[in-house]
Amino acid sequence: MGRTSDAKRKILDAACSLIEGRGYSALGVAEICNVAGVPKGSFYYFFESKEALALAVVDERWAAQERAWTQVLTGAAEPLERLRRLFEETEAGQRAVQEGCGTVAGCLFGNLSLELSNQTEAVRARLQEIFDAQVDMVESVIVEARARGEVGVTDTREAARAVVAQLEGQVMFAKLYNSTGRLTPLWQNCRALLGVPAT
Repeated sequence: MGRTSDAKRKILDAACSLIEGRGYSALGVAEICNVAGVPKGSFYYFFESKEALALAVVDERWAAQERAWTQVLTGAAEPLERLRRLFEETEAGQRAVQEGCGTVAGCLFGNLSLELSNQTEAVRARLQEIFDAQVDMVESVIVEARARGEVGVTDTREAARAVVAQLEGQVMFAKLYNSTGRLTPLWQNCRALLGVPAT
């Protein structure tokens, strides 16, 4: 029992690393299994297709990110402080990856959205659900800030979409330029999007 569980874990870890490094389309099952160090038969024991594996990788990454976002965005700090910490942690995470492998990895969800949104409906639909969930989480904080008179927006849903889009876009630029410095303006940009008065 321990061996099969270990094989699945190895496949997921290998797939995640390979997809982050090279994308999805160029990968084959044989390469994933080779990097994972498991026989090809093990792959089809756990996953019916490469698409099913991609969905498993996405779900696992989202479970971890959702926990991290929840911890930051539902903490005891004031609403705008929580949003600021989300941006700071995003920048720190990208910097840690760059220091480890030499390149900015970007966002797995954003990378796959650009690569697969018009190729596989199952992955597109799941990524859409994830981004909608991110918007939900950010909107709840903006609603709090609006109730306190700290932001000038009236449509909190659209404001949350703009914040998430800005975050995703800046992460994409950080990957494109291989520079986490592209993430430094996140907080000031967010303040402008939300109509936070200058202090």
